Amino acid sequence: MLSSRRRGNGNCRAVPVGVVKRSGPPKHQQVQRLDIERRGGLPLPDGAARPQQRSGLAVRRQLYAPGSAMLRALHGAATARCPLLLGLLSRQVRAAGSAGAERGSVLKTPKGTRDQHPAQVALRERLLGTVVTCFKRHGAAAIDTPVLELREVLMEKYGDNSKLIYELQDQGGELLALRYDLTVPFARYLAMNKITNIKRYHIAKVYRRDSPAMTRGRYREFYQCDFDIAGQFDPMIPDAECLKIVHEILSELQIGDFLIKVNDRRILNGMFAICGIPESKLVTMCSTLDKLDKMPWEEVRSEMVGEKGLPPEAVDRVGEYVQLHGGMDLIEQLLQDPKLSQNKMAKEGLEDMKLLFEYLTLFGITGKVSFDLSLARGLDYYTGVIYEAVLLQQQNNHGEESVGVGSVAGGGRYDGLVGMFDPKGRKVPCVGVSIGIERIFSILEHRMKASGEKVRTTETQVMVATPQKHLLSARLKLISELWDAGIKAEMMYRKDPKLLKQLQYCEDTGIPLVAIIGEEELKDGVVKLRDVATREEVDIPREELAAEIRRRLEP
Repeated sequence: MLSSRRRGNGNCRAVPVGVVKRSGPPKHQQVQRLDIERRGGLPLPDGAARPQQRSGLAVRRQLYAPGSAMLRALHGAATARCPLLLGLLSRQVRAAGSAGAERGSVLKTPKGTRDQHPAQVALRERLLGTVVTCFKRHGAAAIDTPVLELREVLMEKYGDNSKLIYELQDQGGELLALRYDLTVPFARYLAMNKITNIKRYHIAKVYRRDSPAMTRGRYREFYQCDFDIAGQFDPMIPDAECLKIVHEILSELQIGDFLIKVNDRRILNGMFAICGIPESKLVTMCSTLDKLDKMPWEEVRSEMVGEKGLPPEAVDRVGEYVQLHGGMDLIEQLLQDPKLSQNKMAKEGLEDMKLLFEYLTLFGITGKVSFDLSLARGLDYYTGVIYEAVLLQQQNNHGEESVGVGSVAGGGRYDGLVGMFDPKGRKVPCVGVSIGIERIFSILEHRMKASGEKVRTTETQVMVATPQKHLLSARLKLISELWDAGIKAEMMYRKDPKLLKQLQYCEDTGIPLVAIIGEEELKDGVVKLRDVATREEVDIPREELAAEIRRRLEP
């Protein structure tokens, strides 16, 4: 083993450990230095106080902390006398710093995200199964698009919400961003592939740099479930079907009373025009008005006047309209409004809204739909009908009106979005809806916790068990036969598990049947099939076991 020694001229050379130069320091100091170096440490410089007796890591943290007297003294000595000493010092500092970082770090998921446990994933799959079944019932085909989009594809499509887009650093010459929703990527997909007619659904994660409220189902990473109809069709027929889909899904999930609010961007824009709102402020106005489901009108008005700089008298006229809601009667009333009926855009929107309610009446869902002039949907790309479904609280003891507790679906018509990506500006009319799966999942998860209901995390149909020792080969052979027959089966990974433990596992995990094979069963060519719930047992010929399991478990 070699060690470094200082010479009078400031240079270093390697000499065998234990060889002491007469021209150097006294022998006892050299032995001390060699001993410290062998332990991976450094000698104390003259005048440096020795730390208290502590662990090696604690001592190194104290000695080599940034800015410490020890570090300054050693660095000065090493720089002036010996580059090898400086290298050793640097390694000690890095080792102490990395060890401290490892011990001090906290394992967690990023803000606004969370892991999904098996029970949560099982509940989510059940929920998504209901949604997908409805989408397929209405003839939709599935597509998928990249989670990354070119930044220019996403920008200036979401109004004030564009600031919530996750932008990425330059990736090999491309400016990228994480998708904010599934609608804009769908429009890009249509334009890029020159598709003019499709009915599609898409279920995938999207990302928003929003302030998360995880207890209410608001995350920075979350699933969206979109259904869209693209193509040139007669007015309001596809729009009515989208509302029918929302009604079907929310009714099947049985998450509580709900209301679907509908409005039209043309009605909104016409209303703003007759009230004196400048055209340049329309997008800002919609984004602010969209907050009415979270804030009272007085606060929204204050923001419009104070922060957005809108004329108070114009805002007050808007306030008279946006507090109106109803059904066909309100549509007829507004068609007779002396100012609104004179605006071409608003009149077109009202006539289409009347047609929409006629179709919704035929679908039998108008009892859950309200024409609400306060609904704005603050996204830039909407051009016609817009809608949003909210859950309602039950009436309280004072008989007050039901109050919305959160949006669980939303969508609308966006006839101009595809044209923004087409080189020739060719438009493809589109209408769609997005189901707020995270909000619904939070409601169902809370309900299951409150009721104590357990969710099965596996689909195992039968447990293969043995009652005696030395029957592992029999278990392996039987479970292989069941797997080959398409039966979902499990067994315990022990050579000789106790029968009681095997049965208890079935009860804990919800496995409905147990196939027991012991010495008697092997001799008779049968398998004892046990119903876990009733504890009834019956001998089944081995060749008929798979068919019997299917018969018992078929819906």
